[in-house]
Amino acid sequence: MNEVGVSAAEGSLEQSGELLDYPPDARLLIVNCDDFGMYPAINAAVIESLEAGIASSCSLMLPCSGAVQAMKLLSRRPQIPFGIHLTLVCEMPDIPWGPLTARERVPSLLDPAGKLFSPTPAGRATLLGQARLDEIELEFRAQIKAVADAGLTPTHLDFHCLADGGRDDILDLTLVLAAEYGLAVRVWLEPGRQTVRNRGLPVIDNDFLDSFSLAVEGKAARYVQMLRDLPAGLNEWAVHPSLGDKDSQAVDDGWTVRRTDYEFLTSPQAREVLQEENIDVIDYRTIQRAWPGP
Repeated sequence: MNEVGVSAAEGSLEQSGELLDYPPDARLLIVNCDDFGMYPAINAAVIESLEAGIASSCSLMLPCSGAVQAMKLLSRRPQIPFGIHLTLVCEMPDIPWGPLTARERVPSLLDPAGKLFSPTPAGRATLLGQARLDEIELEFRAQIKAVADAGLTPTHLDFHCLADGGRDDILDLTLVLAAEYGLAVRVWLEPGRQTVRNRGLPVIDNDFLDSFSLAVEGKAARYVQMLRDLPAGLNEWAVHPSLGDKDSQAVDDGWTVRRTDYEFLTSPQAREVLQEENIDVIDYRTIQRAWPGP
């Protein structure tokens, strides 16, 4: 993912803000905390970013070791909107996770060692080259079912380290599953975004931000400037907060990215700039209501 490169859609279709009944000049922002459930320091930082910071929703990774704790946190906070961070890769060798589906049922999702692929370029390419759609569906349904079995109700589906699922047929499958379960889907690449817009459904109008694309040095100032410059329409930031404690540093090479996200999201400055700029921070419940139900 990158900070720049997905610009506003061309053509005469209404912007998503208008589809959501906001005026054309409204500046809408979803601040979604990805990777909820990966490990405890992320879980704690996500909850604080939502309850005391400017984050508006989060995405839950079901295969990870911190998922059970994350679901318990959500069960005690039914007001928090969350999506399912559909996960087919694992980048944490020190806290590995695997598919929820029995491995013998999804062999095309696994590397020669029987593990999920790493989200390196080579790992993603190999996975996407061999993964069978029927096995992907089994795993996606297992992750959705785990949430339902916990008595939780998500708002949307999105993808961990595979932009728009990484393949057209994976995105198409996800749109079908979303319609079946009454959920929205994060779609931010072309041509998928235009395809969804042609159905009259809201997706982002402007550049999508993955916070891993930002430099750690000077990040707070960069975030402030991005809020000052936020265009009209629907925008989304995928942020990745973590406490960045010693346990995090021992297992996560990206802990500085996550720590600096957490520091900005929970800072008084972030809230002050949003108020000064008259930006409406919304969550995926607003999007979900405009997507087709089952």
